[in-house]
Amino acid sequence: MIDRLDGIGLFVQVAEAGSFALAGDRIGLSRSAVGKGIARLEARLGARLFHRTTRSQSLTEAGQAFYERCRRILGELEAAEADLDGGRSAPSGRLKVTAPVLVGRRCVAPVLLDLVRRHPALRLEMSFTDRPADLVEDGFDLAVRVGPLPDVAGLAARPVGRITAAVCAAPAYLERHGTPRTLEDLPGHALLVYGRAGRLTPWRFPEPDGRLRDLAVDGPVRFDDLEAIADAAEAGAGVTWLPCWLIADRLRDGRLIRLFPDRPGFTFDVHALWPQGRYLPSKTRAAIDALAARLPAMLEGG
Repeated sequence: MIDRLDGIGLFVQVAEAGSFALAGDRIGLSRSAVGKGIARLEARLGARLFHRTTRSQSLTEAGQAFYERCRRILGELEAAEADLDGGRSAPSGRLKVTAPVLVGRRCVAPVLLDLVRRHPALRLEMSFTDRPADLVEDGFDLAVRVGPLPDVAGLAARPVGRITAAVCAAPAYLERHGTPRTLEDLPGHALLVYGRAGRLTPWRFPEPDGRLRDLAVDGPVRFDDLEAIADAAEAGAGVTWLPCWLIADRLRDGRLIRLFPDRPGFTFDVHALWPQGRYLPSKTRAAIDALAARLPAMLEGG
């Protein structure tokens, strides 16, 4: 059994790095040593695990199936080690996290960087993308998601914050075009809207009776980056609907004015998600606790 485990960790590193050289850099081996280790594993298994080119390696069909099983096995081993002492040991090992670009860069990353500073044996890998990743297939330990939770079996979740969205515009724009007093006034204004993959996100408002009202929007400016929309609004390009945490400083110093101040803003829940299993590694538990402790205050803005 011990012999059968030989080379499994190296194989997983190569599969996730996408090349022998990059995997070698991560674990302190030469490209040649990594290649020889993989060759020995393939010879023992009697199967080719990688398609090799001069520049990169990709998994064969057999290699992909083997990787998915090996990753789960190694994950269980890591979790068992973390659980053995009841979580008393310091978090250690690789922590692979995915998060939306803006929230991830501005809020999630600072929290996890502080966690790494407090636990030097922890290694952080972050992927910033607004496209939901497959946690199991892509090998992520943790994901931060904004909005409704995906209906995916095998994932556990914990709320770690809430984001409130509000309508705003620059004083210069309001002086030129007037201030909208009701939602019905908005279609008559230049609206700065968020759109990705050809889809526009409607502006959502809670009504006094608890119902939600969706306002279909379009306008002269579409961006797939919320920070760029905030910059355009500050420059006087139009009216927009943005997270309060993102525009908090601009609201405080008057560069942007919040419209409809008596109407509550719509809130998005923020969750941490992780592959559900019998054990939760101490590194993942520490990251979730840190996010739950610090994100709410960071996301309250405005």
